[in-house]
Amino acid sequence: MNKLTFSLIFTTGFAVYYFSDASFFSLLQKEIGAFTKATAVGHMLAYSITLIPLLITVALLRKKDENIFDALGLSQNLLQGLVFGMVCTLPMLIGFYFKFSLNTNVSLNTIIITTISSAFFEEIVYRAFLFGLLYRLTKLGFLPSALFGSLLFAFAHLYQSSDSGQLIGIFAITFIGSLLFGWLYCEWGFNLWTAIFLHTFMNLFWLIFDVDSNSLGGMYANVFRLLTVLLAVVGTVLYKRKKNLQFEITGRKWVIK
Repeated sequence: MNKLTFSLIFTTGFAVYYFSDASFFSLLQKEIGAFTKATAVGHMLAYSITLIPLLITVALLRKKDENIFDALGLSQNLLQGLVFGMVCTLPMLIGFYFKFSLNTNVSLNTIIITTISSAFFEEIVYRAFLFGLLYRLTKLGFLPSALFGSLLFAFAHLYQSSDSGQLIGIFAITFIGSLLFGWLYCEWGFNLWTAIFLHTFMNLFWLIFDVDSNSLGGMYANVFRLLTVLLAVVGTVLYKRKKNLQFEITGRKWVIK
């Protein structure tokens, strides 16, 4: 597939997804939630329906020897991703347990929507599609491949505050976090489950403890979050060295392959 064809399919597919998500997601979530009497079910099914244009795009762009799950990284080792996410977020779980009280206003629907559903679908959109397809199927390196998706990921979290100072902080943290998730996705052999479960548990612990009303957090919250990030990065490096595995992002791959 030539560059022009790839660009047209990729851009059109994402544009159709973006339009359908902006136009129909809230309506679908409300109607399905009312019909099933479960807000979380409405959220997951609405996400699944609006995601269809992206899945069609992946089917058109994937390598010949891949299916859609291969192309997204969902056919990889789920247990590996689960263990990775649980171990790396232990600093947040332990730190939050001793520093913050439990959030008594959290419902099961909120937990499912904010942690499991959001993390799963956001990783498909921002990591597997916007970043993964560009990095894996073009000559773009890590940084240019990750830039657009990371900017959108950061902008998508700005609803959490109206204070200009907080908005800058939220944007910076989510942008850097998106780059981290993209790097982990690459270094774990494009196993999307590593990013999904790390994202899920980070969101979960932030939610079930009374940490902050948005993703910015205070000093203690960010210390424990930074420890989780360091554990994820150092753990990945040590694992690959122990297994004598080559690093995916090295040298010129940061910019162009």
